[in-house]
Amino acid sequence: MTHRDASNVAVVLEGGLTGLADAMFDELPEAVICADCGGLIRFWNSGAERTFGFLRDEAVGKSIEIIIPEGLRQRHRDTYPLMLETGRSSHPSYEPRSMRAQTKSGQTISVHFTVALLPGPYGLVAGIAAVLCDTTGTIRDLTRPGPDESKM
Repeated sequence: MTHRDASNVAVVLEGGLTGLADAMFDELPEAVICADCGGLIRFWNSGAERTFGFLRDEAVGKSIEIIIPEGLRQRHRDTYPLMLETGRSSHPSYEPRSMRAQTKSGQTISVHFTVALLPGPYGLVAGIAAVLCDTTGTIRDLTRPGPDESKM
């Protein structure tokens, strides 16, 4: 490939990266949510629709608190601005965390999630990106045999 060919490929990719990223994140089975500094949802993929029950049009532009149970909202209000101000979460971004979340129907679910801070201009934080996986019902009671194990 010549330098000129490489430049043409770079131009095509550059113009299509937003679409590529949207398609890639939308196809993930996990919920991918991005929120701005005000806590408003700016990106909501199909995994988030399946996990939380809100359609993209119902979630984008709304507060991230639509998925936070009432009893945990004050904690979120206290920690979210601090994380944005300091540029640091209370835990490393590579360290998954677990918490309760709330669906559109009001059901409380367990989620496993990671958070990354989104860089903005002048070294400021522009918001957060979170990847969440519904873990409700995935922990089996190890004291009782599963359906296949009872025959052993």
